Formats: sequence, C-alpha cells, structure tokens
Amino acid sequence: MQYQEQKFNISKLNGISEKQIAAHIGLYAGYVKHTNLIREKIREFENTDKEKNAYAIAELRRRFSFEFNGMRMHEYYFEQLEGGAKEINPNSELVKIVSEKYGSFENFIEHFKTVGKSRGIGWAVFYYDIKGGVPHIVWISVHELGVLAGLPCILAMDMWEHSFMVDYLPNEKEKYIDAFLNNINWSVAEKRFKSARTIST
Repeated sequence: MQYQEQKFNISKLNGISEKQIAAHIGLYAGYVKHTNLIREKIREFENTDKEKNAYAIAELRRRFSFEFNGMRMHEYYFEQLEGGAKEINPNSELVKIVSEKYGSFENFIEHFKTVGKSRGIGWAVFYYDIKGGVPHIVWISVHELGVLAGLPCILAMDMWEHSFMVDYLPNEKEKYIDAFLNNINWSVAEKRFKSARTIST
C-alpha cells in the first residue's frame, strides 16, 4: 500500500498567492514521496540482509516520523483552505469550548496568533484533549517532536518559512498569519472538533 498525494481544491486566496500555494504543495508532495520511499527501503533492507542492514533500518525508522508527520500536517493545513473562507458558527460547540478557556473566541484567535509568532520555524497547532475535555494551542518546532500524543488536530498553521516566503519576508510573519486566518474555512475545523467529540462519547 502506497500513500497517495492528495489533491486540494483551493480557490484564489486573499494575501496568499497561487505561486506560494503551488510551491508549498510541491514540498508536501516530497513528504508523501519520502514516506513511501522509507517504507520501501526498510522492506528492501530487511529482505536483503536484515542483520547486516540493521543500522540503516534503524536510522530510516527514526526518519520516518519526520516524513510521515510532514505529510499529514500539510494535509491538515491545505484542507483548511479548501472551499473558500468561511466564518465560524458563533453558536458552535467549538466556540463554546475555546471561550470557556480563553474568555472568548476572539481571545482564542489572539492567543493562536501569539503562539504563531514564536521565534523560529515550526507549527502553531490547536489540539483538543478528548480525555480531559481541554483545548490546547501549542508550538511544535519540528513536526516529529512535540506532537501531543493522541490529540486530534483541529487547526494547524505552518510557520516554516517555506509556507510564506514567496509572499512575505521573515519579518512579515504577522501579515502571513493574518492572511492565513482570514482564509480559513472554519467548517473544516468544526467538523474535526465534532468528530473528536463523537469519539470521546
């Protein structure tokens, strides 16, 4: 079984160019390719001489989470931009949950922006802890490290420079963050949240 590169129906965005999206999707395709390649190489080494290739196999397994998480995180990212910008339902359970923790949906957005402006490359991710019933906004520097185990991803914002450098300079991250949030189809995040809540009951 091979992982397939997903196709995303992303219409023209405000503040994020088609050229930027095309370059970013090309990078995503690399993650899919290398996720498959690592799996193939592990099988090849195991079938050739598992003992002799043990070190190479171990290193490939360590690399796998980088490629796989890169693939999956980018799928979360691009799915949120499909279907055009759509405002969140102010009466949704998602708004209720984040308002309980952050005071309001607007405060939640401001906190998400603040986390996104953290120095360095990485991801700003909004998770929902099913067991605890608690939302979390976290910074993940490298996507194979720091991912919160078992927590569904509700919203993922790529803050690696490849996600905005076509349109914005490194010191213009805030403009990119605003553009990203202005283009979110919040029905996608609401659907993810609803699915997470369904699993927990």
